Amino acid sequence: MSTNPPPHAPTARARHRADDAGTDDHASGSASDGALGWLRALGPRGRRAFAGAFGGYALDSYDYFTLPLSMVALAASFGLDSGQTGLITTVTLVVSAIGGAGAGVLADRVGRVKALMITIAVYAIGTVACGFAPDYETLLVFRAVQGLGFGGEWAVGAILVAEYASAKHRGRTLGAIQSSWAVGWGLAVVVYTLVFEFLDEDLAWRVMFWTGALPALLVVWVRRRVEDAPEAAATRERSSAKGSFTAIFKPGTAGVPGLLRTTVFATLLSTGVQGGYYTLATWVPTYLKTERDLSVVGTGGYLALQISGAFIGYITGGYLTDRLGRRRNIWLFAVLSALCIWAYTNIPSGADGLLLALMFPLGFCMSAIFSGFGSYLSELYPAAVRGTGQGFTYNAGRAVGAVFPTTVGFLAGSWGVGGALVFGAIGYGLAALALLGLPETRGKELV
Repeated sequence: MSTNPPPHAPTARARHRADDAGTDDHASGSASDGALGWLRALGPRGRRAFAGAFGGYALDSYDYFTLPLSMVALAASFGLDSGQTGLITTVTLVVSAIGGAGAGVLADRVGRVKALMITIAVYAIGTVACGFAPDYETLLVFRAVQGLGFGGEWAVGAILVAEYASAKHRGRTLGAIQSSWAVGWGLAVVVYTLVFEFLDEDLAWRVMFWTGALPALLVVWVRRRVEDAPEAAATRERSSAKGSFTAIFKPGTAGVPGLLRTTVFATLLSTGVQGGYYTLATWVPTYLKTERDLSVVGTGGYLALQISGAFIGYITGGYLTDRLGRRRNIWLFAVLSALCIWAYTNIPSGADGLLLALMFPLGFCMSAIFSGFGSYLSELYPAAVRGTGQGFTYNAGRAVGAVFPTTVGFLAGSWGVGGALVFGAIGYGLAALALLGLPETRGKELV
């Protein structure tokens, strides 16, 4: 007697989703329609996981941007040159690779939620400590601590939500998670504008870092309200190779595909995209103040337009990655981001209106390219090493990409910050080439 289910019988995964949402299959399918259907389709537990990951990444962004926004004042306080200030960013990003890889292994071994809480606590402690740094060397150490938590939070949070999301909606769901980066960035700019407007710069940059204590409140909520996706957690627990670095570097053998090729090309992809992004994120505020002579309020206004573009870019990119596919979305915005950098750095002196107009598309393109990352990297790896694979490739790419903002810092003396920013376009070219070695994963279920 056949044991196959009838053609229209719901799968175990579908039944779980319907139970989680508190509806039958028909109602669950209806709930997935509309602009926010992807959010309703997550169900109550999935929406709590979404809220935890969204808040964690927003505050991760906030804590990261305390440095670029405070860079000019901090450099003046410690008497730093552009190479030394660029090195602070590089240390943050290089150490984040260690933290991200470690958090990925931790997520596979102890669970996504526990790893998420640990990463949030670590980056909050590191950021607050930076505000107490008595000298440059101590600041580097504290920023390295911040990098440990900063590196792991996104990968862990993205996997947590990806395992709740359906294949149909995963791109836009993870794109919405990515949009929280713009929310945290915007909050940092608002606080920066207020703090630097009313306090002396020598104190203001320290206050900016002290406000990085906010994430501690989120840890308490996550601990009480968020749990791992049950099916993916069960699959992970059954594996004897969970959290194995060896597995993600294992080459294929006859008839048995390995993960080495995936890991190499996914790391190159992450390197290119993040090299371009962090070049802009680190140096645009300095460029606006030192080469365009904008005030604190003026810089905040320009960045507000860029951040608005970033938020819309994340949301738009999420929808496009579901419609066009993961590879096409990343390729499209790699090309557009490189073109935006070229245009941005070739605006003639005095044409501040044109500079302002370009801030929105610059923010839009450099952010939309990230919308597919959470879904794409999650889909490239099986459950047992999903955290390890995504944590390593994303953060190893971030560490190598950290060379880009440092290079800009050292070139700024002879090329100017604006001229050196063109180096970021090289990163986007590398990302486009890396896609040639990776498969399309749109429509893949995660178990």
